[in-house]
Amino acid sequence: MNFTLCSPSSDFRYPYVEGIRSKDKNQIASKPFLRIENVVKKDNVQVPNQDAGKVVMSNNLIPQKLKGSFMKKKQLDECGQKLELVRTLLIDNYDSYTYNIYQELSVINGMPPVVVRNDDLTWKDVYHLLYEKRAFDNIVISPGPGSPTCPADIGICLQLLLECSDIPILGVCLGHQALGYVHGARVVHASEPVHGRLSEIEHNGCRLFHDIPSGKNSGFKVVRYHSLVIDAESLPKELIPIAWTTSNDALSFYGTHKPDVAPETYSSSFSTNLEKGSCLSRGCSDRNQRNKVLMGIMHSSRPHYGLQFHPESVATRYGRQLFENFREITENYWRRLKPSFSSQRTFQSAACLQMPHPNGLLREVSGRRQLVNGADDQLYKGASKSGQSVCDADDRSYLGMFNMVDLSQPNIGQKFLKLKWKKFNRFAGQLGGARNIFCELFGHNKAENTFWLDSSSTEKGRARFSFMGGKGGSLWKQVTYILSDESDLTSEAGGYLSIEDAEGNTTKTFLEEGFLDFLKKELLSFRYEEKDYKGLPFDFYGGYIGYIGYSLKVECGVVSNRHESKTPDACFFFADNLLVVDHCNDDVYIMSIHEGSTDATPWLEATEQKLLDLEASFKSNKKEQTLRALRSLPSEAGFVADKSREDYVKDIEKCLEYIKDGESYELCLTTQLRKRIGDIDSLGLYLHLREKNPAPYAAWLNFSRENLTVCSSSPERFLRLDKNGMLEAKPIKGTVARGTTPEEDEQLKLQLEYSEKDQAENLMIVDLLRNDLGQVCEPGSVHVPHLMEVESYATVHTMVSTIRGKKREDLTAIDCVRAAFPGGSMTGAPKLRSVELLDSLESSSRGIYSGSIGFFSYNQTFDLNIVIRTIVVHEGEASIGAGGAIVALSNPEDEYDEMILKTRAPAKAVMEFL
Repeated sequence: MNFTLCSPSSDFRYPYVEGIRSKDKNQIASKPFLRIENVVKKDNVQVPNQDAGKVVMSNNLIPQKLKGSFMKKKQLDECGQKLELVRTLLIDNYDSYTYNIYQELSVINGMPPVVVRNDDLTWKDVYHLLYEKRAFDNIVISPGPGSPTCPADIGICLQLLLECSDIPILGVCLGHQALGYVHGARVVHASEPVHGRLSEIEHNGCRLFHDIPSGKNSGFKVVRYHSLVIDAESLPKELIPIAWTTSNDALSFYGTHKPDVAPETYSSSFSTNLEKGSCLSRGCSDRNQRNKVLMGIMHSSRPHYGLQFHPESVATRYGRQLFENFREITENYWRRLKPSFSSQRTFQSAACLQMPHPNGLLREVSGRRQLVNGADDQLYKGASKSGQSVCDADDRSYLGMFNMVDLSQPNIGQKFLKLKWKKFNRFAGQLGGARNIFCELFGHNKAENTFWLDSSSTEKGRARFSFMGGKGGSLWKQVTYILSDESDLTSEAGGYLSIEDAEGNTTKTFLEEGFLDFLKKELLSFRYEEKDYKGLPFDFYGGYIGYIGYSLKVECGVVSNRHESKTPDACFFFADNLLVVDHCNDDVYIMSIHEGSTDATPWLEATEQKLLDLEASFKSNKKEQTLRALRSLPSEAGFVADKSREDYVKDIEKCLEYIKDGESYELCLTTQLRKRIGDIDSLGLYLHLREKNPAPYAAWLNFSRENLTVCSSSPERFLRLDKNGMLEAKPIKGTVARGTTPEEDEQLKLQLEYSEKDQAENLMIVDLLRNDLGQVCEPGSVHVPHLMEVESYATVHTMVSTIRGKKREDLTAIDCVRAAFPGGSMTGAPKLRSVELLDSLESSSRGIYSGSIGFFSYNQTFDLNIVIRTIVVHEGEASIGAGGAIVALSNPEDEYDEMILKTRAPAKAVMEFL
């Protein structure tokens, strides 16, 4: 099953959806809405002169990509001054799909929306932005976990819907439910939770659905992520139903993607109504809604709309058309009802918008809040207060999530690195392959302080290069980071960094800002010449190589850690010498970096001689190295799980309750299996694991000072950034065991491919990863070249998707990792709420499991895996983490069996090797 779904051009548009919180099992919202006290109403506030708020903003809000193809020159429509740039305030309800909306709106509006969390601003702040500064043309309210009945879940959104009667608003999922709730409709549990599944949609032909077909077999299929719905029978007269499902039955993704059929019911008679922006009568829609699920509403007198489904999902059809229609609704509204508005939005130039400087505004209205998470004054270096022109063509930063850095400016303590390398054509096979090379060059003395990013499964182009090395030259060091105990309580607690240099000297430092900030500064301190690595076919030329533990989620937006890891939370070598094997061409590369002011190390010459000696030795022996005879034992024998089968199943049932109540769409529940193994030949264990369960993102790490070895046979890439600035994620969701016969194996593969549950799991995580990449990628660049493909490994079939996007030039490698870590396939969605719930259910820290292993090259490329199918050997104990995604369709007993299946290969490797 091969689909190529590209956001910029494909007709496949897929929205995301979020759930709702409720403690009432049956009715989520039956009580009348109560306005929050101390509300500053529009009518009670003196509005200043309309011209007083005129401010300009430079085109550094607009990504480079939009300046050409998406950003048009200033054009004034003779009959109404058409808005060429629409300014959207996007309210984020702590959702994991908000930045999919952000990406769509950036392309459609001609500029990125401004994103604020639902609790970032007070109503007074929002009023100042909307009515005094006239900063925005419309508002979009995102999906999110929980319920509109819970103030903590919905934040400022209810007040926006009540007070902003004269501003176009589009609510998605939770935003849709909020629109209904704020006007008196009831929000109740749906007949069944629907997450990552599709429905065909009927609509009444109003302007929001202009040029979109309607009805069964029309081709209008949407993705749903919700457990709660608006009770259609409770709609007040001012709310008009505009869309609903064609039936009660949700569909799987694969089953819906057939050639579209021209809808017979979508007649030209709608055209007049669509052009006039009118809707069909309420009486007509009532009979259509019977026994169907309400999917859209609009206000009868306000420009307010709600959609229960997710137009931004990768699997929703006509999603972009819906957003384009909302833009047109916005333009028509302002042109028709406020004819003077367009003239008040004059442009000083094609690049400068009449819009206040966001950070200056926040200093003015609140003195403390940031308009966008993490954005600081570096976003607009030329503007220190609102009202100042900041049309600086060289400042390309625009509103996003992260602190921006000037990548062209030198840093204190910078290092100028020089790279020397040598290539040996068609040489790996003559040396006995990657395994033999590692063992002979780096396997002595128990392979202490060595690394091996091991592409042991290279078929079908899954991986091509292996990187290996050990304690090297003068630049070598080991950095070890342990979060402070305070990180259990706050994400700003920092931790302890220990650095051991090549001479064995150790320094210890407390890092208030955390490990990722340290790593970011380290990478930014390196200076180099691109010509040094020109012509090399891979992206790692030396730099940091190691792992990031799951607990570092507290440096990526998660509030706290409930459990303390037994292993360091991050551990890396700085590798100044390394060897690379190209499995495709059988080539071998040796590489060494040194500071420009020092002489090159003799490592290259010494290693070349070792390779030549190894070649001669291998030719004379001409025999394959074989592992010693191994025992055959049940794979789980001797391992003890942190939770019994009964307790794990109970946790799954709790997950299903959270999902039913809208707290999450998908929860990736995990546990750990442990066994005391004492002093073991860890390298022998890894060699056995890689032979029995080869994987494209396998890894060996040995940190002798920590008494720690990591033996990973991971099949999953977390995130990669290549030298061309392209980001790639390859999440796995959906796993089934291989068959014992070819016929059974093929049957199981097809079973996985057509599984509605596994498709739903995978789709949810694809939309989550699109969101994560959408925070750091150029608008319009995030796409899905491969969706739900089945890959086969030694012991399992897995369902894999690929998401790619072009990194924004103003962001760093670490910014990209922060946006996406931990990998969504290990958390569920929405990520922040799901991680909090999982921490409350799981009984111990995940440690290295669920984190990432890989490299950060000195030139800011990186490649990281997801730590699964991995044995962690620490202080005489072997631990194996495993779990699975719990969704509304999950069966608790089946989920437990799948978790055990995922431990089978690593656990069996341990038991056979002992």
